[in-house]
Amino acid sequence: MNHIQIESKALALLEDKIKRIRTSEGAIYLVGPINLPVNLEGETVNFKWYCWLNSSEVMGDSKQIIDHLSSANLADYQQSSVLVYGDFENSEDALIRFHSICHTGDIFGSKRCDCGYQLKQSMKMIKANGSGAVFYLANHEGRGIGLFSKAMAYVLQENGYDTVEANEELGFADDSRNYDDAIQVLQSLRTKQVTLITNNPKKLDALTQAGANLIGRTPLWGDKSEYNELYLQTKVLKSGHLRMEGNDTDDK
Repeated sequence: MNHIQIESKALALLEDKIKRIRTSEGAIYLVGPINLPVNLEGETVNFKWYCWLNSSEVMGDSKQIIDHLSSANLADYQQSSVLVYGDFENSEDALIRFHSICHTGDIFGSKRCDCGYQLKQSMKMIKANGSGAVFYLANHEGRGIGLFSKAMAYVLQENGYDTVEANEELGFADDSRNYDDAIQVLQSLRTKQVTLITNNPKKLDALTQAGANLIGRTPLWGDKSEYNELYLQTKVLKSGHLRMEGNDTDDK
């Protein structure tokens, strides 16, 4: 089989899986759905996975996209994705979670935060609900400051600074995350109402201001420990996160 035949076959497989979402600054390219069986606490749960790329270049067809990406060295950059469960497009009730990447918590299981717990718990909540999606936002490390800066912030935190103070001492805002891409991908996958899993009012405001069909929120609590107690308190007291009555923990 020659190269042209291989290319043609690959294009035929990919064309129906690549979607272009026009934005004010270019386009978002969304690939999926892809079958992704996930080990969720010993049970295999079948999710559908999408990944997206934000680009300033508007490309016309799948071949142009593939030719461009093969030389773009995307491994040096981060891309976000979304994990979908059930009939997300058509179900009457869907839970969603905007989850900011946490290299230390999600991958290594760090107890300095509650992020790894929240990721798994939100997946369990979505499965129990029957429909939903976890948007995994890759450019949100350290509330938007990046992994290397987050490591420096941790050094400061080990020497008496809280999370907000450490970010600000390094020249960053407390929270510089942006949800525009995730909201546009959400609206391309589902137009019916959604409930957001969060205690962060900034996420609620972002969805509301974008005109998303948001009907409410579901809190996510747990995994409080001696290692993250100050971290959780700081989010409530300084970052405006919503506190559950009778509970001192908070959401990422």
